[in-house]
Amino acid sequence: MDYQQLIEEVYHEVQEENLRGKVADYIPEIGNVNPNQFGIALVDLKGNVYGVGDRQKAFSIQSISKVFTLTMVFNFFNSKLWTRVNVEPSGDPFNSIAQLEYEKGIPRNPFINAGALVITDALCSKFENPIDQITDFINELAGATCVKINPEVQISEKNHGERNTALAYFLKSFKNFNNPIDQVLDVYFSHCSMEMSCVDLAKSFSFLANDGFSIFANRQILTESQSRRVNALMLTCGFYDEAGEFAFKVGLPGKSGVGGGVAAVMPHKFSIAVWSPELNEKGNSVKSIRALELLTDKLAFSLF
Repeated sequence: MDYQQLIEEVYHEVQEENLRGKVADYIPEIGNVNPNQFGIALVDLKGNVYGVGDRQKAFSIQSISKVFTLTMVFNFFNSKLWTRVNVEPSGDPFNSIAQLEYEKGIPRNPFINAGALVITDALCSKFENPIDQITDFINELAGATCVKINPEVQISEKNHGERNTALAYFLKSFKNFNNPIDQVLDVYFSHCSMEMSCVDLAKSFSFLANDGFSIFANRQILTESQSRRVNALMLTCGFYDEAGEFAFKVGLPGKSGVGGGVAAVMPHKFSIAVWSPELNEKGNSVKSIRALELLTDKLAFSLF
């Protein structure tokens, strides 16, 4: 399989289609990004990196960071974790309060905002300096010092964080929150404000394509069984309320962020990161989703 030729083909076909969306302007700092940027990076299990377009440009990973925070707490809390957060697709917007009230403070899954707040709360219980430790962990997975927190995005998130603050108080009212709300929100806004390039993101996701073993960190990050479960969650819950359509069209475990990035894996083959800032109405990158759909159409193999 010539991955370089494959992603170049996909890149040019998507560019020719000239798909348009809307940059996420409810976080003003992200709204200022040049909407025409587009990059793809693919990493095989030998560590070879293939790329095209703006693959080296750092962008705001936003909700993609939730995969890393889940991975960090998975080992420590394992079965106990799943009494605090469920593993079902939400079918509702990622910041829904109504669903959280209806389900008595147990978020549907770790990738919607309420679920990610529970995971961040668990991180704050386990780690003394959670922000530094999340950064160090992702750098280790990528095999490079690559993660930066964008202070402008972080402040932007904080200044427009009323909905997340409400979710945190809701969780607390249902006794599903153990640490001070301000502290947890600080960590949450920090990890959502992290910036990485497609190349570093694809490298950092490589362990999920490789039964939990990171070739860049040179260690087992999750067991094979845990890795399968994270992939299952990404396939069913990784794309907000478009998860079913993504599974139907693309069929890869993955996670999107409102910064326009998507990281995905083909187990036992490769990890891939695609970035383009313009989003569809569900909050997923128009070009990134299309690129992955074309990629899986062209591949001679499938997850299924």
